[in-house]
Amino acid sequence: MIFGLSILVIDDNKIRASIIEQGLRDAGHDRVMLVHQMGGLLRQIADINPDVIVIDLENPNRDQLEHMFQVSRAVRRPIAMFVDKSDSHSIEAAVDAGVSAYVVDGLKRERVKPILDMAISRFRAFSKLTEELEEARSELADRKTIDRAKGILMKSKGLSEQEAYDLLRRSAMNQSRKIIDVARSLVIASGLLED
Repeated sequence: MIFGLSILVIDDNKIRASIIEQGLRDAGHDRVMLVHQMGGLLRQIADINPDVIVIDLENPNRDQLEHMFQVSRAVRRPIAMFVDKSDSHSIEAAVDAGVSAYVVDGLKRERVKPILDMAISRFRAFSKLTEELEEARSELADRKTIDRAKGILMKSKGLSEQEAYDLLRRSAMNQSRKIIDVARSLVIASGLLED
């Protein structure tokens, strides 16, 4: 359980919103804010800047769901969504939109806390995977740039691959720069000279 979180509850039904609010307060969360107006939702979320969002939709139509999915894509925070009815398309769309917990016909005060905890946990796991994927992509792009720079040096100076890499490394050390920065500069300069 993570205390001190600011939690935004989005629900146009004030009675249902109070059930969620009470469940959160019973679980020890005291920074709970309610939003009942769906218009300008992204702006309201940006102004409040919550740590977690709980969305409750009684019987959402496709337009309402799509609007909420657009919100979830834009805010990049843990989101727990409660709906009364759903279909496989809506569930799939919720997952694609990054909704951390999508609960059908499950609005009970005592269920709010464990669902919120799971949403936060799933969001963190997904965020970690996303960061790792971005790091891997960046490392791969850097490796390709270094390989291109080595190729340029091998061709222009008649060096072996190891000699080209050693030259890049020495240049980086002498200039107090990273090898990737020296490699990028070399690739850019080489591109300019070819034109």
